[in-house]
Amino acid sequence: MNEVFARRLTGIAGVVAAVALIVQVPLYFVYSGPPPDANVLSRLLLGIVGLTALVLFVTAFRELVRRTRPDYEWAGAIAFTVGLVYATIALVSSGLEAGAVIAADHPIDPTITVSGTYILYGSISRLLVGLFLGTLGYVVTRTGLLPRWVGRSASALAVINLAFVPSLFFGNTPAHFYAANGWGTTALMGVILSWWLLAVGISTYRGATGARSAVPA
Repeated sequence: MNEVFARRLTGIAGVVAAVALIVQVPLYFVYSGPPPDANVLSRLLLGIVGLTALVLFVTAFRELVRRTRPDYEWAGAIAFTVGLVYATIALVSSGLEAGAVIAADHPIDPTITVSGTYILYGSISRLLVGLFLGTLGYVVTRTGLLPRWVGRSASALAVINLAFVPSLFFGNTPAHFYAANGWGTTALMGVILSWWLLAVGISTYRGATGARSAVPA
């Protein structure tokens, strides 16, 4: 995998992950009570696609760092590992929710009923995403691998995510902003991450053209 291909794969994967997650989030707010199974399973399917694309994103980013700045490969490996663990945790949470919905003989709201996902989507995810973004921001700021705004925004979002880690002490009401499964802890942070991924994905893919022109013939 050369630098141009790594940039393109990083960009495409980031865009696919972002689009799937952006479309997924509004489905959580369509119904005020327990949503029908079709709604829950549709949003979970979108989430699974988005998380799979995120795995490709972090893998390609690690390869991009290795190809362009091998002296920072250690940091790229940390970002990859943490991103992979986050995606795995979120996929497990999706599986728990889907299983509960499929097994139930009546509509349920898995964001409340499936208590095992409270801190998986909440505090645990916020800690992992914070570490991932912080590491990515560090690499980009130090190397200039991507535009400067990517590094700065990643660092800022890392701090915001880490601020939600203590939310596990504040109950389990999804309508509350700062709760274990609150809309601020889960939905808002997911929306922000999704739009950030979209912007980074587009920028990285477009940057592949410049990288290609810089390669000696």
